[in-house]
Amino acid sequence: MQRLVEGIHHFRENYFAENQSLFEHLARDGQTPETLFITCSDSRVVPNLITSAAPGELFIVRNVGNIVPSVARGMIGGVAAAIEYAVQVLNVENIVICGHTQCGAIDAILDPSRVRHLDFVSRWLSESEVIPNLLRDKYAHLEGEARLVAAAEENVLVQLENLRSYPFISSRLDAGTLKVAGWVFKIATAQVFGYDPVVQQFVSFASSPAPP
Repeated sequence: MQRLVEGIHHFRENYFAENQSLFEHLARDGQTPETLFITCSDSRVVPNLITSAAPGELFIVRNVGNIVPSVARGMIGGVAAAIEYAVQVLNVENIVICGHTQCGAIDAILDPSRVRHLDFVSRWLSESEVIPNLLRDKYAHLEGEARLVAAAEENVLVQLENLRSYPFISSRLDAGTLKVAGWVFKIATAQVFGYDPVVQQFVSFASSPAPP
């Protein structure tokens, strides 16, 4: 805890001191983020750091496994409320769903016995119970890390599909007033891969590998 308190002092003395006018603007005029960023609760995934976004630019929703509950399944709660607020009130122009490598939620989705003793986690991850079947049908040739990466990618695509189950999202997508994107963050290299619907695969945003 002491380390966090020291971090607060460092933040105020450095970042805040250099950007005080930004915070005054945000306090006075409120937030107008352009992007709703849905990602995993994993502490290694930091949306503002990855995207170099300033305070006020991202409306962030984090949960175990970067899951978007499907309206059809009926598991509506805080995630759905945040999505509705971002789209209907803040009028965001973009939605990004960002998964990541080495994801414990993906491990548990592929092997539910890992979290059988965790009732709430098991119920939550059941939203992605289709993933093992997708891996069996499409990626039977993959093993090890490659299989886990494929699972993380497919999970992002499932959540993008779930987004369309919200009428206020599907109507804006059809009208062309909202854009959605699926990303996967590779922790070890800091690369971000985005889904390209033309080639139907995730491709790196970087033109060259990250430096060692």
